[in-house]
Amino acid sequence: MSLRTSDYDYALPEELIARYPLPRRDASRMMVLNREARTIEHRMFAQFPTFLRPGDLVVLNDTRVVPARLFSDDGRIELLFVEARGANTWECLVKPGRKMRIGASVVVQGARGTVQEILPDGERIVAFDGPIDLEKCGCLPLPPYLERPAESSDTERYQTVYARQSGAVAAPTAGLHFTPEMLDRIPHAFLTLHVGIGTFRPVQAEAITEHRMHTERYHLSAETASAIESAARVMAIGTTTTRVLEACARDGLPLTARDGATDIFLYPPAAFRIVDALLTNFHLPRSTLLMLVSAFADREFVLHAYAEAIRERYRFYSYGDCMLIV
Repeated sequence: MSLRTSDYDYALPEELIARYPLPRRDASRMMVLNREARTIEHRMFAQFPTFLRPGDLVVLNDTRVVPARLFSDDGRIELLFVEARGANTWECLVKPGRKMRIGASVVVQGARGTVQEILPDGERIVAFDGPIDLEKCGCLPLPPYLERPAESSDTERYQTVYARQSGAVAAPTAGLHFTPEMLDRIPHAFLTLHVGIGTFRPVQAEAITEHRMHTERYHLSAETASAIESAARVMAIGTTTTRVLEACARDGLPLTARDGATDIFLYPPAAFRIVDALLTNFHLPRSTLLMLVSAFADREFVLHAYAEAIRERYRFYSYGDCMLIV
């Protein structure tokens, strides 16, 4: 067990960052980690259904990414509309921040906004004098490490095929590999967690116990809760699904329908009470997501697998390949 942030670091060659998706969603490679045997296999995601057992349930996050990135009408200020805070009032990330101090104004879609508050992590609370139509004028907020603006193809490919509940500013990327045809072949259920901006933030504190986790809203239906309670094994698709299930477990079992928000931070030696297997992408160094995976599968084993993925030229991050941990 390690609580030092530096122990979750690794060096990734730039060319292994997947800046665009593959032509087919299910064409990604899939590294398979067996926790008990401590083995690593190299498979293809198309083989994912062969790893399911009778009684298994696949649980997916059906959040939909909002086209929340806009520019001011004069093109000088970039805004990411993170969350509505009231009628025409938004929590936003802004660039450049020096131009958006308290009292500063910005015009977006003809509506004038005024900065009312600056939050501890730099987000601005901006009150506008009219509505902002993100669906009409916004674009998808791609992860910063892609180092490119969203293109027309991202409108489809940076959403899962089952995205239906709008509210996220980042995709639950483990789900990007699934096709409708594969979903038809496997037993599955949905929950919702609206992925927030904190998913991209590296841990800056020297000790991970000092990191303050972001809060994200979730919904767990009675139907999904019942299906999970009846499952022989629960396979979570992504760290966002895992966070909802384990947050609910900490609130008490058996599972029931719930709506709420969670700031759960899973790191070694966290115990997992619901999730038995995990499909996830390859994550940023020093990130809370890598720490969650390390809690699930042992830090040394995970970092060994990451080193092998680099040697084998796997594609990393949101549009990259995936890892199945059983």
